[in-house]
Amino acid sequence: MSERRITGLSPSVADLVAELGPLWQARRDAELLDRPRRRAVGAEAKYKLGFVDRLLATLVHLRHGVTHDVLACWFQVDRSTITRAVAEVRPARRCHRPPGFLRFK
Repeated sequence: MSERRITGLSPSVADLVAELGPLWQARRDAELLDRPRRRAVGAEAKYKLGFVDRLLATLVHLRHGVTHDVLACWFQVDRSTITRAVAEVRPARRCHRPPGFLRFK
């Protein structure tokens, strides 16, 4: 995380990432517990990448446009693991329209 040329972040961000990692994971766990479950708690697939690795993969993907296949080779995981990690760290962008907004057809 401390290599600025790779992530675009300053070295002082490493402390912030270490502090935010457990909070992010707790929020993610709470989101999973709030929805109806199809499987028992703990039955889902285990993460092969920790929070810092998921964040690093997302930053490298966004900054350099590295494909998920290349990142999968770099982290020695399957491409689908990288795809899931990027999707979790970078939520989908949504277009919010103000109330009363009319769309031309």
